Order: sequence, then structure tokens, then C-alpha cells
Amino acid sequence: MHALFEEAGKFLAGRILSEADTSAQIELDSGKRVKVKAANILLKFEKPAPAELIAQGQAKADEIELDLAWEFAPEEEFGFADLARDYFSASATLIEQAAALFRLYEAPHYFRRAGKGRFKKAPAEIVQQALAAIEKKKQIQAQIDAWAQDLGRGECPQAIREQLYKILFKPDKNAPEYKAVVEASRATKMAPLDLLHRAGAIDSAYQFHWKRFLFDNFPKGTQFPSVTAPLPPDDLPLAEVQAFSIDDSATTEIDDALSVRGLGSGTVTVGIHIAAPGLAITPGGELDKLGRARLSTVYMPGYKITMLPDEVVHIYTLDEGRANPAVSLYVTINEETLEITATETRLERVPVEVNFRYDKLDHIVTEQWLADPSIEVENTPQSLLNKRQELTFLQRWSKHLKAGREVVRGKPENFNRPDYNFRLIGNDGAEPKGDEQVQITVRKRGAPLDLIVAEAAIVANSTWGLMLAEHGVPGIYRSQASLAPGVKVRMSTKALPHAGIGVKAYSWATSPLRRYVDLVNQWQIIACARHGKTAALAAPFKPKDAELFGIISSFDGAYSAYNGYQAGMERFWTLKYLEQNGITELTASVFKEGPNGSFLVRADNLPLVLPVLGAQNLPRGAHVRIKLGEIDEISLDISGTLIERLDTETPAPADDDAGDDDEETVAGPIAIAVDMNDADAPAADAPKA
Repeated sequence: MHALFEEAGKFLAGRILSEADTSAQIELDSGKRVKVKAANILLKFEKPAPAELIAQGQAKADEIELDLAWEFAPEEEFGFADLARDYFSASATLIEQAAALFRLYEAPHYFRRAGKGRFKKAPAEIVQQALAAIEKKKQIQAQIDAWAQDLGRGECPQAIREQLYKILFKPDKNAPEYKAVVEASRATKMAPLDLLHRAGAIDSAYQFHWKRFLFDNFPKGTQFPSVTAPLPPDDLPLAEVQAFSIDDSATTEIDDALSVRGLGSGTVTVGIHIAAPGLAITPGGELDKLGRARLSTVYMPGYKITMLPDEVVHIYTLDEGRANPAVSLYVTINEETLEITATETRLERVPVEVNFRYDKLDHIVTEQWLADPSIEVENTPQSLLNKRQELTFLQRWSKHLKAGREVVRGKPENFNRPDYNFRLIGNDGAEPKGDEQVQITVRKRGAPLDLIVAEAAIVANSTWGLMLAEHGVPGIYRSQASLAPGVKVRMSTKALPHAGIGVKAYSWATSPLRRYVDLVNQWQIIACARHGKTAALAAPFKPKDAELFGIISSFDGAYSAYNGYQAGMERFWTLKYLEQNGITELTASVFKEGPNGSFLVRADNLPLVLPVLGAQNLPRGAHVRIKLGEIDEISLDISGTLIERLDTETPAPADDDAGDDDEETVAGPIAIAVDMNDADAPAADAPKA
């Protein structure tokens, strides 16, 4: 005797070896023996053989018309044998009964399962819905197949072009556009990016990266709505200083300036003047909402997206030749010992005499030029000569501050790697097209002008951070518990030490035109300057204000994304620089192991990190010459192979940090979200009655 039974959704048949009231021992054609519950046994038969019954039953099932079977089926619950007798004949054969079972089981949109071998026909409206859904699914699959074929031929359907960035980076893996790309990639054995590039979905590598960034961060575009730029208070006193700023030539949001008074008197007062949009922009207002939506200015070679509208920036930037609203920190210094003896915060208008630019002056303002008044450099601007004594004092003070912080840090700050400046020839601040000629120049970190600005910012950010804490006014701080490996910089509302910088507390408050957290802190600082001991009552944000935590969370995410994009675009233009200058070899230093047996190296004279093959067992710090491989501007990928090692003895790797609290962002090849191992999405459950 044989039996046909159901096991885990499948129909099997075999020879009954033994049988009890509740179960049977059955041997399958494979020789495997299984214990089957009696309720799962649907047919018992002598002939034909089990495999033949299943094969003939499945063939016969294909002949059953579901519409007709549904018409024949009774309204009440029924068994498969009942349908076989209604559909075929009153004496339905074993094969016909098995066929009815198989057909009923595979058509849940027509027949609901009501138990083992038991069914109930679905209502007519449910059947119609199910049939419409099946037809729609067939049409979608046909569309997927057609799109995949187009991609395989090197043609990009418009629907996929329009969904390009969503498909690659934030896909709905059930969407037909996504499935078509996966299907075409599998069929052609091409990587999705290569496939789409060949098909013309990506017209320009630069536009690909730009539009991807906008898709992720500015889906509604980068234009500001029409706003009214608020004017600063008209009762601000005029400061008795002549200040100057130090920035690069591309800077339009000039946040900070410096002034020096009292040289030669024994007591010097240094003014650190910060642009003050917080005097007019109000928390919760329309401009505040714009700033909070963007959270920071976005920088990239040749272009930027500002946090605040140009008309607001123009009013509050510290432009030369006018008195600008500012929050000023005046630091009183013993001219001989360089110790700080007092600080004072004022709200005022600060006359700015000149805006200095790093890239035009770094070659003049060297340590030697500052130390020796007899040194003359051709074409030195008179405005710079007028500030030579002040700059000399500021550099002396900055070196003293840095040395003091290094004592707290427990080790010196080292600037072994330079900063790189990118200039797109003829771009003039317009949105780049991606084919501009690029210049890459070096500005060494820790150069005199750089050091002066950095140390002044640290003094202001740490002094104001402590002032907020003393007044019981919350602020947004950056802290680092120690310099131990793995201890990262954190943002919080607590005034905690920053081991990396070597200060007791560190707020961000010196870039309110460019960073939203600085604007938030400026509001709190203004409250302290105006209200003193009662500042906590007047400040916009109160202690334990949940809104501050929300700002920190939003800022962290946005700032990280913006920095990542800037690093990616710098990598893009570095690859362009290699192409434009025909560079095929580089010297570099090994700094860590890379993937697949490679080593990562850092180029000596360009901002480029890449993997190198053939460099096994090279120690960190080894100096090598490498041959560059093929450049992929879309994936931002490039690799190299080792030509030779240039040093015979590897020096101990030098400590390197920026004197800042940001971790270095190293851009590498981009990652997409298309998974070639994605299985086809399971069919949706059929509608149920």
C-alpha cells in the first residue's frame, strides 16, 4: 500500500511500512523513511507507483481550468476528492483526485485552505482582485525584463535614469527599476555602476557626485526662500580698535578678526572679534529655521553652499572698511610673561581695517620675517607692514599658548602633513562643471598666520565655554576624556575637558556664520554679556533643554555628511589633477594594511590615499615609489603597484595631529547599496476572504 501525504507544504508519496492510529511509517523512493501523522495522509493507493502518481497528477492538474473549477465548487467547505468528482466525473480516478488536490493547493486566490485536503472557494470579488494583482505582477515583470534588456544593450530607460540615485544609494528593493538593474547586472556580469555608465545613465562623473549629494542632503535644492535680512541693533557702541582678519581668498563668511592694543606698555589687550548674527537672528524665527535646516556651510573645491542667505552674510561678515557688529573677547596679557590676567566680553561694532588672505601672504609672513624687522620681501602690501608688530606679538603669544596646551596634553602637537588648497581655474565661485583645470597648492599647518588664528580661536572657545558654565547657562561643547587610543571627541551640553586640545572646556563659538552650533552658543554668550549673573533666566536655552540634544544629534549627522562630501570632491579633483598633468607615478608612505593583502599609502605631495599591491611586509612609515593604475572618476577608485622601496631603514612613524578636535576624513571609493545577491522578492500573499 502507498500513501500520498503533505509535509511542510510539499506533496510526497511512498510505501507504507507500518501504520498506527495516529501515524504511519512511510518509505520514500529515495529509501528515506519518515514518520507521517495520519491527518497528513491524503490518499492511499495500490497503483500506480508513488512517483508515477505525482507525475501524472501534476500533468493532469495543468489541464484544470481554475475559473471552471471555481464555478463547479460548492459554496460550503469541501474536499479535493469532491471537486474531482464535480469537475471530472462522479467516478473520478485516483490521478484525477491527485490533480484536483495539486491544482487547488496552488490556487489560493481561488480557494482558501480550510484544513488538510479541505478547501473553501473565495468570494467572487476577492478572486477578481487576486487576478488583477497577478496580471499586474506579470506586467511589472515584463517591464523589468524589457528594462533589463535595454540596459544590457547599452541603453538606459528614462524611468531608471530618473531613479538613478535612489536605486544606487537608498533603494526600494521591491521597485521594478531596482530589480531591472540587478537583473541586467547579473545577465551581463557587469558591476551596476559600470553597467549604468555604459548605458548612459551617468553623463558626467562630477554631476553624478554632485546630484547624489543633493539627493541625500538637499532634495528640495539649495536655493533659499525669500527672506528679510535683519539689521543689527543700532545702539551698539563703537570699539576703539582697528581689527584685521586672516582667511583664504575664497572666504566670504568672515567670522573672526583680531586687534592688538598696548604694545610696549607692559600690558597688551588682544581683541578676538566674532561676527554677531546672533544679535539679530532670533531663536525660532525664519532665519533660525533656515540655519537649523542646513546646520553648516558645505565646502567643496571651487564652490560652497552657505548655511545662511548671502544677504544675511553680507550684513554680518567682518568686511574691511566698515564697523561690523561683533561679540568681542578682550584678553589682557602681561607683555613680558605672556600670561593672561583678565578677560572681558563685549557686544559692539568693530572697525575692520583689512582682510588679510593666507594664500597671498604666507610666503611673506614667515617666522624669520616676524623675528627680524630688517627682512624685506618684495611686493609686501603696506597694510601688512602696518600690522607687522601686532602680528609679531600675536605669533609670540600663540607659541606660548601652544606650549602651555602641550603641557596639559602631555605631548607636543605635530603638524607633519600639510593642508591642500584647491583652485578651479576660471571658476570664480560658480557651480563647477567637472572639467575645469585644477590647481592644488600646499599650506603647511602651523605656519605663523595659521597658528595665530588657531590659538585665538582656542582662547575664545575655551574662555566662553567656561564662562557659560560659571553662569549656569548651557552650551554645546566638544570634549575628549583622554588621548588614549579609541577615545573620541564627543559633543555634549557639559563643560568637560578636551584632552586633544589641552583645555578645561571647549565650546564652538567662533564661526556663527558657518556652523549652527556656534550660532546657538553665541545666543547663550550674548545672554551672559547682557545679563551677567541672571543670564540663565534670559538665555534662549535652559539647563537640560531637550532641544539642545536634538541640535547636537542633527548637527553631528549633517556635519559628518558634509565633511565626507568635501573629502570625496577633493579626491575627485585630485584624480583630475593626475589626469590633467599626466602623472603616472607617485612617491608615498605606507600607513596601514589595506584590503585583500594590499597596503594603504599616503601620497607625499597630494591629498591622496590609495591601496598598493606588491607591498607585502612593508612596515608602517616605509617610503615607496608606486605606479598608478586606472582612474575611475565615478567610483573615485584608484590603486597602485609597488615599483621600489626608497628608504633602507624605516623611521618611527611620527605622531600627527591637527591641533584640532576633528578626526581626519580619508575619502576612498564610494559604496553603493545595490546587492547582487538579492533574491527575487517573494510573491505577495494572495487576498483572503
